Amino acid sequence: MKKSLVALALMGAFTGAAYAQSSVTIYGTVDAGISKLTGGTTSVGKRDNNKLGFKGVEDLGSGLSALFQLEIRYEPDTGTIENTSGANSRPLFQGQSRVGLQGDFGTVRLGRGLTAFQETSTLFEPWSGLPAVAGYQTDLQVAGYTSDPMSTTGNSRNRFSNSVFYNSPVVGGMFQLNVTVQAKEANQNPVIIGKGTAANPQFPANSAPTTTPYSLSATAMNGPFGAYAAYEKNAIATKIWSLGASYKPMPELKLMGSYQSQDQTENVTVNPKTKAWLVGANYTVGAGLVRFGYGQKDPDNVLHSAAIAKTKQVSIGYDYNLSPRTYLYIDASNKKATTTANFYSLGIHHNF
Repeated sequence: MKKSLVALALMGAFTGAAYAQSSVTIYGTVDAGISKLTGGTTSVGKRDNNKLGFKGVEDLGSGLSALFQLEIRYEPDTGTIENTSGANSRPLFQGQSRVGLQGDFGTVRLGRGLTAFQETSTLFEPWSGLPAVAGYQTDLQVAGYTSDPMSTTGNSRNRFSNSVFYNSPVVGGMFQLNVTVQAKEANQNPVIIGKGTAANPQFPANSAPTTTPYSLSATAMNGPFGAYAAYEKNAIATKIWSLGASYKPMPELKLMGSYQSQDQTENVTVNPKTKAWLVGANYTVGAGLVRFGYGQKDPDNVLHSAAIAKTKQVSIGYDYNLSPRTYLYIDASNKKATTTANFYSLGIHHNF
């Protein structure tokens, strides 16, 4: 009861009408660990994004519901709002800020959030899409692609802002379609030279997209089998397509893999196509979960030569559950390209 009253009071500051919600939930993640990367110093880092969120649902009757979700991201070692540029350049609700309706037609939301491709693909990655250095989703599983290159400096690039999101009902208990469409609005992007020059860039600062960005994904789940297909085009007409599948031969073991291809022909002159693939597994052992993955990616936007090697990454991780909401983790990763980088981390993750 106390938690509900606090949630209503906090949401009142944002909407002025939180009292009308059928339910409001406060949730979040606190994740911190000690990590070491080749060439760097031992530091306090994180395996997952740390977040504080608010979400609610209001029953409107006749099977129709209104819903919202707001998600702040922060750094646990400093307590500051999450950022990557040394200044708090990311938006307050960096994770997502969406409001919409849900009914027999599916779910429609407006605002900011993960694209259909980015959200779907995390189900087929051994670190479940966590932005861990040992994970694959932020580089290999997207083949170096970025969903929102025309957003503000320091912003997370796997989301669309100013967008409409649609998730269909699950048809036959198996199939679902997901669609994200972004408006052609300027959003304080930095200069993107592209096929232009520094004096005459292809995309000047704070320019509006010349094409409508969109993202599509379809999933199929049938017993131990799962699969997805996705296609996305961003604001500078870079395109990516991706296919993935998973299989659970036994309840404790999940095998998975994906293949993706990025096409930057519209804005890159050298090696505009990048391909990547990965395979992985999750294996539950008692209170623990073993994570393993291996993947490769073509060089990004460079001339092929003997000196330029593919990216090759092998990672292993282990989670030990102390409770349903808290686990300890350890990760190790080896990533080879033109240089080799080893990564190690040990930390704790708590959901509330």
